[in-house]
Amino acid sequence: MLDTSTKSVAFHTLGCKLNFSETSTLSRMLEGEGFAKREFDDLADVYVINTCSVTENADKECRQLVRRIQRRAPESLVVITGCYAQLKPKEIAEIPGVDLVLGASEKFNLAAHLRELSKGDSTKISSCDIETVDRFHASWSMGDRTRTFLKVQDGCDYNCSFCTIPLARGKSRSDRIDNVVANAIELGRSGVKEIVLTGVNLGDFGINESENGKSAQRNENFFGLVQALDGTPGIERFRISSIEPNLLTNEIIDWVATSQSFMPHFHIPLQSGSDRILGLMRRRYRRELYAERVSRIKQRMPDACIGVDVIVGSPGETEADFMETVDFLTDLDISYLHVFTYSERAHTHALTIKPIVPISVRQERNKILRQLSYQKMQAFSRSFEGTTRPVLFEQAEKDQMMEGYTDNYIRVTTPYRAEWVNRIVEWTL
Repeated sequence: MLDTSTKSVAFHTLGCKLNFSETSTLSRMLEGEGFAKREFDDLADVYVINTCSVTENADKECRQLVRRIQRRAPESLVVITGCYAQLKPKEIAEIPGVDLVLGASEKFNLAAHLRELSKGDSTKISSCDIETVDRFHASWSMGDRTRTFLKVQDGCDYNCSFCTIPLARGKSRSDRIDNVVANAIELGRSGVKEIVLTGVNLGDFGINESENGKSAQRNENFFGLVQALDGTPGIERFRISSIEPNLLTNEIIDWVATSQSFMPHFHIPLQSGSDRILGLMRRRYRRELYAERVSRIKQRMPDACIGVDVIVGSPGETEADFMETVDFLTDLDISYLHVFTYSERAHTHALTIKPIVPISVRQERNKILRQLSYQKMQAFSRSFEGTTRPVLFEQAEKDQMMEGYTDNYIRVTTPYRAEWVNRIVEWTL
């Protein structure tokens, strides 16, 4: 059995901001149990990999990390948790060196599992039926950066044809507004200046456990959360992470436009600029609504930064469909793109859609949109040259340089000055 009072632990995170917030929370929990925290490249008694499974690359990276640990520290315990662990626990258990696989419902019981774990035992799998996952665990990142990712929602009730997230994280569920506000106040007291609200389907916030803990019901909504957080003591900035266009209401946009705390920065998944492909993807909007959301933001906040998620090469996407996406994005007043190359995921409806787009074509389409993203971000940044905007500088120092972001998410790099760390400075671009 593991003596937690004298052991060390190292974490590695794959994937999204949500995973980073959960890893940070797990790290604090284990430190509270007596574990000493180590960097992942250092020697540690326990290595925990919090996985993603949105793309095939995340699966491969997990395997590579385990092999790396085996070469460096063959006697150390290796724990795999996160989405990949929930989706393919048996597959992970067969990776040489893995000692424990924790599914979605067991992730936050990590310390208890470690007390019962010994190297050399057969790999232990503690997964679960995803249909039974209905508890919400608040998480936030701390100590790594000025910006903190605060998880307020988890799971998803949508059924997009390409996505495994509902299978990996379960049903939509949320924290309660009063709990989120309390956590934000505590983060403000700790010195955090900026909070990024995160979730799997953030705009679906409001489904809470009932008082008896046996069922869930919608008690609140995301607009109510935004209103309640505005003006939180100590927190000078809030950002809304990725939010579905059909859930980004005009009242949310209008509130952000008049808020002193919420930044003029939105990240809105599009996935395709072709209505036909959006239908095949089972998305809950069409491009007309997306364009309306962008137009509304720019009308109310002309300086706003708007990021877009796009998937290229999904099943059924023809050259004409892709060019529709290119033309739509070219004409849209957006600032940057996050471009994802479609990869086949087990148990998704997309596997039944034909024809399949060749890998080489997917890669070429990815390059085209990444180039468009670069052009969009360059044009957006240039449009503010000579203007002065508030920049929150971050702790990280690299090569005697530091960086920060304007309110509308333009990155600024300058020689390191300790007195500017975690401070908002008026900066001429």
